[in-house]
Amino acid sequence: MKTKDRFTVDVRSEIGELEGVILHTPGLEIENMTPENAERALYSDILNLSVASKEHAQLNGVLKKLTKTFQVKDLLKDIISNEEIKTDLLHKICSNEDVFHIYDDLNNLNSTELSKVLIEGLVIKNNSLTNYLSKERYSLRPLHNFFFTRDASVSWNEKVLIGKMTSQVRDRESIIMNAIFNHSTIINAETINATNCKTCDSNTKIEGGDVLIASEDILLIGTGARTTPQGIDFVINHLKKQKETKHIIVQELPLSPESFIHLDMVFTFLDTDKCMVFEPVILQNNRLQTLHITVDNGKVSIKAVESIPEILKTLGIDLKPIKCGGNNDDWIQEREQWHSGANFFAVGPGKLIGYSRNVHTLEELNNNGFEIIKAKHVISGKVNVNNYSKYIITIEGSELSRGGGGARCMTMPVRRKPLNW
Repeated sequence: MKTKDRFTVDVRSEIGELEGVILHTPGLEIENMTPENAERALYSDILNLSVASKEHAQLNGVLKKLTKTFQVKDLLKDIISNEEIKTDLLHKICSNEDVFHIYDDLNNLNSTELSKVLIEGLVIKNNSLTNYLSKERYSLRPLHNFFFTRDASVSWNEKVLIGKMTSQVRDRESIIMNAIFNHSTIINAETINATNCKTCDSNTKIEGGDVLIASEDILLIGTGARTTPQGIDFVINHLKKQKETKHIIVQELPLSPESFIHLDMVFTFLDTDKCMVFEPVILQNNRLQTLHITVDNGKVSIKAVESIPEILKTLGIDLKPIKCGGNNDDWIQEREQWHSGANFFAVGPGKLIGYSRNVHTLEELNNNGFEIIKAKHVISGKVNVNNYSKYIITIEGSELSRGGGGARCMTMPVRRKPLNW
């Protein structure tokens, strides 16, 4: 397919009308987990695939109604149908995970089978004493977290930033997404790859859940358990090469509990004049710093500021904070934030997707003019969302939320319409 016929990446805000998004429907990799390896897989519990699949189908069904959707397995199958690309990808994966002994097994699979195995894992063969006595079930481990497509890559203006994951169990996600964006016959993009940085050290980590695109010139990045200052410096060094003035707002995050792993678990954009916040982290006085970094023609200046909403206002984006869990009860705020109550995905300005379980957050959104619509009614055609200017489509999330993320975590937008702030 010629470049002009491919779907070109272009994302310059968090809320511009969505034109394309990448999803990964959870599969057997979710069930290929035990209580013993759940922690290694970055889970605090094991998920029920049958329930999680139904919930994810609501997200997928809604997005298919509203925009163009792409599946990771389809994009992966597309690139590995090319033998040269397949060989290169397998060498990178086998080298990174020290599993060259299964290279031939992987290489002998057709593109459909291989795209599945690279995500769901390859069961170990009992063809040697080492394998027979191994406590491992898989010679190539499943990617339990890949349905959170946000983290391994970030659409940033017309490019894609490839994440450097904090945990090695997720490295293959970045390798796969880098290969997809560099070789896809379906999507056209140029990558900025933090995993290939020759001047970076081992502390350079950056994940997509921490990176929010406020505008073409303004980034928000969280630093905490998953993204390091060195990871943000990687982005700064990229911006230093540009002549235009750019801004990065950095928010320090608590290292615990695990519900604070990314910035989008405590802050998301909702509309041109509203944002969702978890008040104790974003608005209250605490030891967590908010920093404004200006990159101007190669020069970098850094200063402390009061909060994300305050500095955004000075940069021309005036947002009213809506509180996750509502205004009245600290315990309810904490409970709903734990279940991704601040993690919303916008399909357009004031047009959101989130979990139905966070009822107090939804009530607060409703009080601020957002119509509450059930996903099943959108999918069935009972409700036409075009009849509403502001809405929140609710998907069931009792199981998906136990994986540690929400609607934004499970979506990787590749194109949005321009937004005028």
